[in-house]
Amino acid sequence: MLRPLDPTIAVAPQITPDDVPAIAAAGYVAIVNNRPDGEEPGQPEGDAIRVAAEAAGLAYTAIPITHAGFSRPQVDAMRDALAAANGPVLAYCRSGTRSCNLWALARAAQGDDADALTAKAAGAGYDLRGLRPALDAVAHAG
Repeated sequence: MLRPLDPTIAVAPQITPDDVPAIAAAGYVAIVNNRPDGEEPGQPEGDAIRVAAEAAGLAYTAIPITHAGFSRPQVDAMRDALAAANGPVLAYCRSGTRSCNLWALARAAQGDDADALTAKAAGAGYDLRGLRPALDAVAHAG
């Protein structure tokens, strides 16, 4: 279920509150929720994940990404969440794709090489080739 991108982050499809203790036991110190509440019937609400995360001693940040795409404030929020974690982060959405894409955009904004980010994502089963123009744009915007 967890797909490590590098030692600092893994992404995952939708998690449940019952998954959180195992996430904490695996060494993750923070959870980033990239899925909007109510996206599909029956999905766990973000607040339920937040309560479970806090009970397990994990930081929790919600940065919902809708199908409208990514904005600079979301990229900056992801960058800040990763920096504040001081340990490995698990980010999730419906399939893990939005979380992977937002991680790559946040890292590109910090100057990470787009080719290296694309290779890390590919190693976890995600294709960032379509995101390359956005990676290059955010990298040049700083």
